[in-house]
Amino acid sequence: MGKLEGHVAIITGASGGIGGGCAYRLAQEGAHIVIVDLLDAAEMAAQITQDFSNSKVRTHQIDIRNNNEIQAVVDQTIEEFGKIDILINNAGTAGRLDIEEMTEEIWDRDLNTNLKAAFFFIQKVVYPHMLSRGYGRIVNISSISGMNGGQVSGFNEDSWKGRSGPAYAASKGGVIALTKWVAKELGSKGITCNSVAPGAVESRITAGIHYNLDSQVIKRMGQPADIAEAVCYFSTPESSYTTGQTLRVDGGAVFA
Repeated sequence: MGKLEGHVAIITGASGGIGGGCAYRLAQEGAHIVIVDLLDAAEMAAQITQDFSNSKVRTHQIDIRNNNEIQAVVDQTIEEFGKIDILINNAGTAGRLDIEEMTEEIWDRDLNTNLKAAFFFIQKVVYPHMLSRGYGRIVNISSISGMNGGQVSGFNEDSWKGRSGPAYAASKGGVIALTKWVAKELGSKGITCNSVAPGAVESRITAGIHYNLDSQVIKRMGQPADIAEAVCYFSTPESSYTTGQTLRVDGGAVFA
């Protein structure tokens, strides 16, 4: 029996990449998976169902910046499963415009997708569903960009002048702060809240971008499975004495 047998997990941005890796890993441990994504997640759902027949998979194709659509997902999940044990806020966007070029549209997109939607999901899932049961695991995917202002990278591997933009860095720094606030609020009520901060990981967001891997201790790109392993730990009952933490999974790109 897996560590998450019978648990119900909502995972945003899980049609592929890091979110898809998390969905697959939690299903491997026996969890039922609710995938929420702006993109079609049918392929990921089919893969999980094929490999883990005991794991039920549901998909919702919505815009997580819309509070009403989030509420509908939560209501449908409660109606079918009767509970939500795990919330993984993973969905994100990453503009690469600098301060001078940044537009209000891109700024709002990154902040609303990466930070505001995480708040909405925590609000709708935790209050009242996790609180009423006195149990829950919340895992927020942040980034080392929220700690160091952005990892050096670029579209040309011969020129390391680019970074993820200020909106992305600000939103991910906000995710780390939100994680700590929620952890302090809910720790005495059986609910933990932690964050995983990836470094350079192969995904749709990083496609076509080159990273200076020579600056890392472990000189390779991360894989979604690397992040999923950390997320899985924070999602299990065994993590009950860990909350408010941000775990860097970055190949040694950042040291405190």
